[in-house]
Amino acid sequence: MPTRYNIEFFEHSGLKLYFPINMNLKDPIQRISFGSNIIETKCERQPNGRNIISISKGLARKLQLPEFVRSIYLFENDDILVIGPLVGIFSSGFTPYQIKPIGERSTIFEKLLSVQSSVGVVPFLFGEQHIDWDQGMIEGFFFTKDGWEKRKVPFPNVVYDRLPNRRSEKLKASKNVKEKLSQEYMIPWYNPGFFNKLDVYERLLQSDIAENYLPETYPFSSFSQMEQLLSKYGHIYIKPMNGSLGLGVHQILYNREEQAYYCRYHDEANHLMKFKSLEALMKKVFGKKNLERMIVQQGIPLMRYNHLPVDFRVHVNKNKDGNWEVSAMAAKVAGNGSPTTHVKNGGTIKTIEEVFDHPEECKSCKEKLEKAALDLASIIEEQMEGIIGEIGYDFGIDTKGNVWLFEANSKPGRSIFKHPHLKNSDILTRKLSLSFAVFLTEKAVKKPEELFS
Repeated sequence: MPTRYNIEFFEHSGLKLYFPINMNLKDPIQRISFGSNIIETKCERQPNGRNIISISKGLARKLQLPEFVRSIYLFENDDILVIGPLVGIFSSGFTPYQIKPIGERSTIFEKLLSVQSSVGVVPFLFGEQHIDWDQGMIEGFFFTKDGWEKRKVPFPNVVYDRLPNRRSEKLKASKNVKEKLSQEYMIPWYNPGFFNKLDVYERLLQSDIAENYLPETYPFSSFSQMEQLLSKYGHIYIKPMNGSLGLGVHQILYNREEQAYYCRYHDEANHLMKFKSLEALMKKVFGKKNLERMIVQQGIPLMRYNHLPVDFRVHVNKNKDGNWEVSAMAAKVAGNGSPTTHVKNGGTIKTIEEVFDHPEECKSCKEKLEKAALDLASIIEEQMEGIIGEIGYDFGIDTKGNVWLFEANSKPGRSIFKHPHLKNSDILTRKLSLSFAVFLTEKAVKKPEELFS
């Protein structure tokens, strides 16, 4: 694996680079690259035995390597020494204001880009309007100690997809950028696309291991289908296939003693409505909704905390070695009367330790969730298209201790990190989401056929 080194810039107008003393380069290096820029130059070993990269300011300007970079990786590719990775974070929704270049989401990206020194990558933010295809340049946004800064850089080694929603992903301009950079320029593009709930479910069903975690889930077809599931499980969920943040989720319950149907949902407030028949419920609640875009899912008798249902958010990330690891884990307690545990619906975030009375139970829960998250990550990676670098899961644990997968998200929300005890997990997820670019850059340099076959 490549090594991360500190880097220093020295005053010299020429093109000079001194590589660390412990680097064993096979051949004399004649060229150096940063992103898509390749410069003819001679590289020499540090003359004074230092294990650091020293680069002249003249070469840095020629490469368009920002001088605020403090650590970086070196990759050897025949007679080229690759400095990087330069990571382009692709998004949309840019504003004309440099103080907040991407509106309210600027704070999220400030936090993401602020880990650059400790990770050893050079990340910048850009949209389709910032690309100069003729010059092979991008006018990207960097976040420095002085705030947001705009500067021109070459095309990146890797692109990290952070489009905010499905609408922006479907835009022709977004599709063109992805297609051109990944196919024509052979730049690895990771985390493309939002998962479709039903599509993920049906692909996971092909695995015997994954099947153990899956509640019964179907595309909506008829009232009789719902009646059968209600008879079997007592309650069910109806969800949008492409929903997120708990929007549009309805819980339907059948009370045998009352012979009545209840529907719990959130629409600016939490609602609970009672009906004498399923037909009346569907007409009142779903009369104006497109049921062809909905799925019906088995209800699970979840474990509870203070008499309220609990589920769990687990984040997994690919690291710089290309391996999956669990990066965050939290419990989510439902608000009173809410069909989901989302904070927007009155839910609260807890650490795993806070929802268990006994350390042994807490340890067992963590182990089960970690195993499920890593099992499913490998299967999702095999089954889904594109390069996946992070997944956010919503898991439930039933009253018998079984783990159930409710959702897998390719662009997981970050509401759990508002909890003060999850600060380290917040930082770790950001670091890993960028350090995966190290693995992809090395693959692109040495074994591109494994990425683009």
